Amino acid sequence: MLSTLVDAVVSVYIYCMGSNTSRRNDTQAVLDAVRRIVQALRESSRWSERSLGLSGAQLFVLQRLAEAPGVSVNELAALAHTHQSSVSTVVTRLVERRFVRRTVSGADRRSVTLTLTAAGRRAAARAPDVPQDRLIGAIDKLTAPRRRQLAASLGELAQAMDGLERVPAMFFEDGTRARRGARS
Repeated sequence: MLSTLVDAVVSVYIYCMGSNTSRRNDTQAVLDAVRRIVQALRESSRWSERSLGLSGAQLFVLQRLAEAPGVSVNELAALAHTHQSSVSTVVTRLVERRFVRRTVSGADRRSVTLTLTAAGRRAAARAPDVPQDRLIGAIDKLTAPRRRQLAASLGELAQAMDGLERVPAMFFEDGTRARRGARS
């Protein structure tokens, strides 16, 4: 799936000088690949909301914490391949819902570590793997030059769409849905 996206994005840039038909087919291939990725992420997030009352991003963070208990927010952001502020927002919601506990580090009183509560461990254990893991795994399998090429191409597309000034939120972390799930 991701290989198709890489090929499609690369072909759009390599074959831009081609015929309109070729360009149209390349554009459709790119959009179809992106649609499949977004669809998998959306379906997983909906399952998570219905089954666990958590957004897809919250479940993803719980699963990262289950694999690496006692990490800081910055370390968790690195594990989730996202910006610290995005992870911090998700962690705050999980703390409010009592899935995650913040603890002041004994070694360095200025640092805080994150661990799952019993409820957080149960939720993480009940859930299947999330598409974010498969997406990260597929990206990691690409050669370094292809990863750089994909990053550059997608960065250009994102810039052309709305600029790169905003910090990207985690996939399907919608504050309204997360709060609504918090009430149930």
